[in-house]
Amino acid sequence: MKNHSNQQTTMKKVLTLALIVLAMTPMLAQGGASAISNAASTIKDYWDPIKLILNAVGGLVGFIGGLRVYNKWSNGDQDINKEILGYGGAMIFLLVVPQFVTAFFN
Repeated sequence: MKNHSNQQTTMKKVLTLALIVLAMTPMLAQGGASAISNAASTIKDYWDPIKLILNAVGGLVGFIGGLRVYNKWSNGDQDINKEILGYGGAMIFLLVVPQFVTAFFN
């Protein structure tokens, strides 16, 4: 009987502690909005150089893809459609995504 009483007491303590933690959580989370604002402004500062790098990588991927497609086409390979779609999709992705992210942060 004493063991059952100890389990109930322990359970009450655990539930009380959980209730206290849940009640205090909103007080500790007050600075979240300012942290997100600071992170967004920091990302805005670095975004223009990152966008330039992504555009350069997109152009490089497009150039290399164009050379590979031309090489396969010149050699008479019939399966160049996958190459065109693969490299074209990668190039378009690398060139379009920075524009969407720029619009997101403005």
